[in-house]
Amino acid sequence: MDTGSATAFDRMGTLGVEEEFYVVDGEGRPTAGSDELVYGDRDPPEPLTDRIDHELFKFVVETQTPLIEDPGAVREHVVSVREALVDHAESYGFRIAGAGLHPAAVWRELDHAEKPRYRSQLDRIQYPQHRNTTAGLHVHVGVDDADKATWIANEIRWCLPPMLALSANSPFWNGFDTGLASARAKVFENLPNTGIPGHFEDFAAYDEFERRMVEHGSIEDRGELWFDVRPHTGHGTVEVRTPDGQSDPDVVCAFVEYVHALVVDLAERYEDEADPTSGVAVGDGGDAGGPGGGLRRELLDENKWRAMRHGRDADFLGRDGDSVVDLATVVDREADRLGVEGPRTLLDRESGARRQRRIREEAGLEALCRDLLIDEHGG
Repeated sequence: MDTGSATAFDRMGTLGVEEEFYVVDGEGRPTAGSDELVYGDRDPPEPLTDRIDHELFKFVVETQTPLIEDPGAVREHVVSVREALVDHAESYGFRIAGAGLHPAAVWRELDHAEKPRYRSQLDRIQYPQHRNTTAGLHVHVGVDDADKATWIANEIRWCLPPMLALSANSPFWNGFDTGLASARAKVFENLPNTGIPGHFEDFAAYDEFERRMVEHGSIEDRGELWFDVRPHTGHGTVEVRTPDGQSDPDVVCAFVEYVHALVVDLAERYEDEADPTSGVAVGDGGDAGGPGGGLRRELLDENKWRAMRHGRDADFLGRDGDSVVDLATVVDREADRLGVEGPRTLLDRESGARRQRRIREEAGLEALCRDLLIDEHGG
């Protein structure tokens, strides 16, 4: 039975970055290529060795960085992996694009992977998985205690919708403008075991849930719990899975900086202030007091919907459940509270969704496909 263990949580503050990318042709349009890139006759260059895999569709691949001990080395690792992927793809005549959804991808015209795991998912889940052409960014932060990791995952949930709003980079799906800033998030939420998870009292409760889902045949392995945040019981991390895929490595690094600072801050709060059995938010629970784990899941879902629909223009129900706060205020408070600039850097940039719409309107779909190529963005 493929489930994890509390013993996996044995180190604090380490990092790992997983990125999903699109395999495209010379014009930037989706093409089947994962078989060649993952199973081809050329070994991928370092640091991609054993750190590249395909996803559900043959035009999607995932990469992983090595374990990162020094947060200051994140950009070096992210760019190194991307450069290796671009070189590897070019050796087969492919290019690589980054976004939450590819604007030229029409799911009915694209091939699914043959890997047994994905064939099983297609058979079990049917229509929602058949059309799942999404690509995301996943950030792992090591946590040295399983109960601590579960508590952090509870507390971090309020921060996920603002994070999605900052990352929104998927306005187009199946060839049309969805009217959403992050259509990826909505398409992905059609799958089971997705979205913002409920509150788990402690690691034993999460472990019981994970095991029950596997034992009863709801999932085949722990990796099919696709929530926006989860204690990763194999890697011993808190894994944040909220952001859309990105073409620019600087955007990725800004998210990694924020997620790392957030997890480390919560770990310190857990040690210094929190009763891990209470389920009560640390601090005063208001908008200035850090993350709030006590908000109803339905209200967290409302915040996520606002992020999906409006992106940078979203405002959110406050951590107290009674107030409303705009994204700029959230960003300023989080940046000041955590002493990081990543959220402000993201807010000051043109959003991915707005950029995609602008380029398509001004120059057309072909220009937009070219703009999503990751080698056009320094990595």
